[in-house]
Amino acid sequence: MKGASQHLSNPTAQMLADEAHFWLNGYVNKQNCRIWSEANPQVYVETPLHPEKLTVWCTLWVGGTLLQKR
Repeated sequence: MKGASQHLSNPTAQMLADEAHFWLNGYVNKQNCRIWSEANPQVYVETPLHPEKLTVWCTLWVGGTLLQKR
């Protein structure tokens, strides 16, 4: 991270960051993924309040890639 602090002090340094969440129980975030069907399913599935998930965070910058799993 020493090299990162040197590049970050440069005002022209460019950084792009994003994160994604992956639920381990197969849940799909309906805001990010639409599933279309001709039939209207009348099925209710109970899910835990806070299911287990994996969050992946990545930043691209002039010095390379920073990656973190939480």
